[in-house]
Amino acid sequence: MKPTAEMPPQSRPYARTLPKGSVDAHVHLVAGATEFPLWDGRVEDPAPGPDLEGWLDLYRDHLNALGCSRGLIVHSILYGTDNSVTVEAVRRMGSGFKGVGLLPDGATEAQLDQFTDWNMVAVRLNYVHGGVLTWDGAKKLAPALAERGLHIQMLAHSDRHMEEIADDVRAMPCPVVFDHLGWPADGMTPNSAGFQSLCALLSEGHAFAKLSAPYRMSAPPYDAAAACTKALIAANPDRCMWGSDWPHLMLNGATMPHAHDVLNAVDRLIEDATIRQKVFVDTPATLFGL
Repeated sequence: MKPTAEMPPQSRPYARTLPKGSVDAHVHLVAGATEFPLWDGRVEDPAPGPDLEGWLDLYRDHLNALGCSRGLIVHSILYGTDNSVTVEAVRRMGSGFKGVGLLPDGATEAQLDQFTDWNMVAVRLNYVHGGVLTWDGAKKLAPALAERGLHIQMLAHSDRHMEEIADDVRAMPCPVVFDHLGWPADGMTPNSAGFQSLCALLSEGHAFAKLSAPYRMSAPPYDAAAACTKALIAANPDRCMWGSDWPHLMLNGATMPHAHDVLNAVDRLIEDATIRQKVFVDTPATLFGL
């Protein structure tokens, strides 16, 4: 029997007002156990209870509480390469919402065309846990992704992986977005050579970073993540965006967060209104075509 995910806590209103049109650039959607087929290789089952429409109601409550009106729904590996739950979630949410899906190495032109028809804007590559798309496979797909205005969203440990892939990222014909603050595995410090490589990629305009999921790397109130967050913003505020990582799947021992605390961990560090507008609105809206 597989472990079961926790339900996220009920959304609480965020104390500050986000800029109009703010985007939550990283959430996952799941559904009832019988609605969409789960992947045999998953490490946990979704929390029992709501069907997809019930989860979408919770998602809408989450967005309203934080002050976001648009979003990016990232396909969960719990469903493997069957993107249907994410495709359906994006369809039901309608205007202002796009998706990130999974495709394997060697995906065909027809698969990529279908992908764009589904309102997907990126393929996800997991360099931490593994998955269905390899880095070599992503490099081969990149020209076809670029032709369709798609990009690569990547989970990697910056302090372990970035130096070996940085030059490849510079050569990519399509954008590359790194999730979760570049996920430093050996401590939340911006001083490692790998994290500095990530900052350089942002500074040069070759990559984007999501200021998301500090709870996966540090304890509440996520003060330990502040230095990395500040470093990425300082490297290039035009290349940073915020995501909640709601409903916080596959915690792997991390404490289930409150979404408003995850938001505040980033928002409290941004005093400049122009940078705030970029991080919460302009950068994700432009990249995702919202």
